[in-house]
Amino acid sequence: MRIFADSGSDLPKSFFDENDVTLIPLSVLIDDKEYDDVIEIDSKEVFDAIRNGKHPKTSQASPESLLSFWKELAESDEEGLYIAFSSELSGTYNTAVMMRDQVKEGNPNFNLVIIDSRCASLGHGLLVKEAVRLRDSGDDVRTIERKIRSMAAHMEHLFTVEDLDYLAKGGRVSKASAFIGGLLNIKPLLHVENGKLVPIEKHRGRKKVFRRILDLMEERGSELSEQTIAISHGDDEATANEVKTMIEEKFKPKNVEVHMIGSVIGSHAGPGTIAIFFLNKLN
Repeated sequence: MRIFADSGSDLPKSFFDENDVTLIPLSVLIDDKEYDDVIEIDSKEVFDAIRNGKHPKTSQASPESLLSFWKELAESDEEGLYIAFSSELSGTYNTAVMMRDQVKEGNPNFNLVIIDSRCASLGHGLLVKEAVRLRDSGDDVRTIERKIRSMAAHMEHLFTVEDLDYLAKGGRVSKASAFIGGLLNIKPLLHVENGKLVPIEKHRGRKKVFRRILDLMEERGSELSEQTIAISHGDDEATANEVKTMIEEKFKPKNVEVHMIGSVIGSHAGPGTIAIFFLNKLN
């Protein structure tokens, strides 16, 4: 069975290389030049460009590349599992389904499961990591699909950004929210709801936001001491490590992973973003 994931998962290239996962790159456009995320550009370059006044744009994985991946899979007679970036934030999932159906017309036995994670960044990445673990332990594609869909439904995203204008320019939040956020050192607290980015609270200063994030983790989290918690950052590793220490002291989780936000998500979230991902309580 082959596992596919796109660069919206914010996992480093080394993860894909070392775990036999096929990377589907989304695209970043800077100064009219298009780059394949992860392969041709890294997020540090994107954050530096933003600081220098550039306005990167992004686009979904191309239909041609997806069609090529699926044709190759069909010819190999292997099963496949693709865990996709939230369909509310990218058109990649819908295009992937369309291209799969096209390949299936000439290959009726073609078996590719595509999951709309409705997650982003390392919330998405944690799903991919779990799929790899399940594959390596011998689970079949349908069992993995069921477990990953359940995990995705309980993945929490809590994050704050330095400047909501970046998200507003990309249409990820309203311009009114961005305007309010820019006043008086007000820092927004956002989460992901039904695959969309939603501002939920505003706080004066970052320290108050981080304390509130820990409170929400305590309210929403399920057995945090048994979890791997992930933190992604917009080229601000020092702050990410401060938050990591706060989480470790309060919840003593099994593991805390820290990675830089990828180029595509970083193009919209901007430098200084801090995001935390964990599983909530099962209903």
